[in-house]
Amino acid sequence: MFLSEAETEARLDDLRRQRAALDRAIAEHELYLDLGRRLARSGGAAEPARAAPAPVPSPDPVPSTPPESPRAQPAMMPAMTLATPPAAGAAPAPVPEAAPPAGVSARREGRRLIEAAEAILAEAGRPMHAAEIWERLAARGVTLPGHDPVAALNTRLWKRAQGGTVFRRFGDAVYGLAS
Repeated sequence: MFLSEAETEARLDDLRRQRAALDRAIAEHELYLDLGRRLARSGGAAEPARAAPAPVPSPDPVPSTPPESPRAQPAMMPAMTLATPPAAGAAPAPVPEAAPPAGVSARREGRRLIEAAEAILAEAGRPMHAAEIWERLAARGVTLPGHDPVAALNTRLWKRAQGGTVFRRFGDAVYGLAS
């Protein structure tokens, strides 16, 4: 049996929608893993005891018809438990007073990233593409979350160049220091 061109196009569209849904689910899982690792590193939450990994279920066969919308699919994210509730009558765990609010450390990291990018541009003495800046940042041990750190860096530099800071945009993803 041969498929018509319209049927083939319809199946391709279905598969593309399924792939997009899987890509979103993968990105969400990676985001949760990264968040958990950051919290464990910063001491923001007690690290849970390591248990044996849960068995991975075998993938279901690809359905012949896609769901009506991505929202109609059941959530594929596992439930995240950040803390266990205290037993009845037990005192709650003490909260460290020196811990900064959640957004403060992220802003601090962002400032460090921008300061490092500014130092790299000052050392180079010329405008550089965001990919070049990222290579030098990565060599210094700087990390950025996400699938494309160059795009994330480009966005941050672009926003700051619009804000009239020390950065100036010279072209597509090319930045230098304002004179």
